[in-house]
Amino acid sequence: MPTDLCFVFDTNVIVSALLLKHSVSRQAFDMAFASGELLLSLAVISELNEVLKRKQFDKYILEEERMQFLAVLVREATLIEITETITECRDPKDDKFLELAIGGKAACIVSGDKDLLVLHPFRGIPILTPVGF
Repeated sequence: MPTDLCFVFDTNVIVSALLLKHSVSRQAFDMAFASGELLLSLAVISELNEVLKRKQFDKYILEEERMQFLAVLVREATLIEITETITECRDPKDDKFLELAIGGKAACIVSGDKDLLVLHPFRGIPILTPVGF
């Protein structure tokens, strides 16, 4: 069992970290990688893949570079198999982050999403903004 801390980042924080190199989201993302492991699930990877293919991001970074970032992220992160279905978030699309945090025994969830932040802490797992992290 790894001794590193494990972190869950929601899709918006990961996308912000990629697109805005000097953002608080990027600082939090880099700090998480330096001090522990990032957790991913198939559902989170699928959502990231869909979001990163959006043409609106072309003005910031080429799609090819976004897909390369995702490939590196998937390779470097720890893939967690989800074994518990959770339906406690007021936005059902965000339950996947709760499932990932519980399944991977995360130290915290990093999110700017009010639907997740309102649940802080969730089953003892802090839900923090990038600034709070």
